[in-house]
Amino acid sequence: MKPDPLRRRIAAALAASPLLVGAPALAAQAGDVVAWPTVRLLDGRAWGPPQAADKAVLVVFWSTTCPFCLRHNAHIEKLRRAASGRALAILTVARDRDPAAVRAYLSRHGYGFDVTLDAAPLAAALSERRVIPLSVVVDRAGRLREVVPGEMFEEDVMQWLRLA
Repeated sequence: MKPDPLRRRIAAALAASPLLVGAPALAAQAGDVVAWPTVRLLDGRAWGPPQAADKAVLVVFWSTTCPFCLRHNAHIEKLRRAASGRALAILTVARDRDPAAVRAYLSRHGYGFDVTLDAAPLAAALSERRVIPLSVVVDRAGRLREVVPGEMFEEDVMQWLRLA
């Protein structure tokens, strides 16, 4: 299913409205099939449609300077470890510009999840909200299920195992 070009033009016009400055533009909506872009991971690998095929996907937008993200990412790492060998892909998106700082952050906290700095194409496909952390859940059929702004409790994050 292709993204609806009319809906995207309307969303762009609304986002440019002086009454809605700062309002998030509309990307995919709940139930839409996600058009996965191909992005480059921090380790140099490509991540795109083949990595999402036949899996539930959790995408988390975060930053190295966000204390809420630090706690949230600890839960994401626990989920990653629990989901090993299951049909759940976890892709995180650092909204930082310095790859060395992101690598140091990952190493310091022992995080092993996939990370990209290519935020723009993923935000355009999933949600252009600038809230961090921002967790986006896509089911195994490739449909957007939920966009959750803000830090979550560990037990809420761990419930995403049921998607795999």
